[in-house]
Amino acid sequence: MGAGGAAIGWLDMAAEWSGPEEAAAGGEDGPSVQATPGRAEVFATVVDTFLEKLVAAGSYQKFANCYRCFYKLQPEVTRSIYDQFISQLETSVKDEIQEVKNEGNLELLFNSLDKMVEEAKNQEEPAWRPSGIPEEDIRSAMVPYLLKHRSYLRKILKEKEEENRKVAESVLAGRNRIGELQQLIQARKHAWQVKIKKKQIKPPSLSLQHQPERKTILCFDTGYPI
Repeated sequence: MGAGGAAIGWLDMAAEWSGPEEAAAGGEDGPSVQATPGRAEVFATVVDTFLEKLVAAGSYQKFANCYRCFYKLQPEVTRSIYDQFISQLETSVKDEIQEVKNEGNLELLFNSLDKMVEEAKNQEEPAWRPSGIPEEDIRSAMVPYLLKHRSYLRKILKEKEEENRKVAESVLAGRNRIGELQQLIQARKHAWQVKIKKKQIKPPSLSLQHQPERKTILCFDTGYPI
């Protein structure tokens, strides 16, 4: 288990342990007005408590007993060394813990966990718990997700089918329009060809043999035709 998971598990146990005490305090003096501290605050409190206990475990008296000869010769220097040692120890521990928090992104996890707990307060259904059978646990966790994903895919498929239907209708309408334009072009072309043919046909010329016969009447007095 990583450092982030271990810290969150430890904080959950600390919250459970502190729950009955807070409830008892609220029962004696009435409902508590103060809000429950978040897990980030609890974690900071745990670190401070750990450092206090660490410093108490390594008290100056124990330090002086370990270096008794030096303490008898230089008590002030021994005290100064002890203070510097404790200061550097606290700084080192805080830096290490801060590095763990940064690597595990504990601040975000704490806030997310607090939000999940707050949202779960209004849920009437019991929270999910593992059954102890991996196959059933995986099935119970994956089936809702897969069903939700299937519904999403069906929705997307229906939208795509509707889009394809509209595109097909648009293509069919375009083809019909093209067919109508082709027929119109053929009709106009045919009309134009007929018109050209009519202009090319000329009327037959009138020849002499087709002219009506003229009767010649001679004037008996002059002898010229009338």
